[in-house]
Amino acid sequence: MTKFFLAVHVLAAILAVGPVAVAASMFPAAARRLSDQGAAEQGTPTGGVATLRVLHRICRVYAVAGLAVPVFGFATASGLGVLRDAWVIASILLTAAAAAILALAVLPRQDAVIARLTTGDSTPADAAGGVARLAMPTGVFNLLWAAVTVLMIVRPGSTTGV
Repeated sequence: MTKFFLAVHVLAAILAVGPVAVAASMFPAAARRLSDQGAAEQGTPTGGVATLRVLHRICRVYAVAGLAVPVFGFATASGLGVLRDAWVIASILLTAAAAAILALAVLPRQDAVIARLTTGDSTPADAAGGVARLAMPTGVFNLLWAAVTVLMIVRPGSTTGV
């Protein structure tokens, strides 16, 4: 059963966290282009905003699907008897930090950027400021997931043969 949990854990990480990482990374650049050029120059009045909405929806939907990653991670670690190993604890803490950054910083800031760009009340400088405040937590989110991935592969101090 442990091998099943491990397979689902890895597949969930690839299929759920991967799209969030990519879409979240694409969002600031797309928003920056839109705020620099203005919605009128995008071909249609909402063309660029529609792209941002799709990227934001990908982040939201796959973030929920990504909850399977720690669930099956705990099941795998429990089955292997490594829940108390330092690399697992570090991975749990980094995953919790990444989830908190996504839920408390990235997704709300994406909402705010879309709202600024669609109301028309904000200046390009306001929109650019929102994008700048979004890019940093997005990068930190991705770095945390990269660190978790390295820990999952290297497993420092692990004695398991899996």
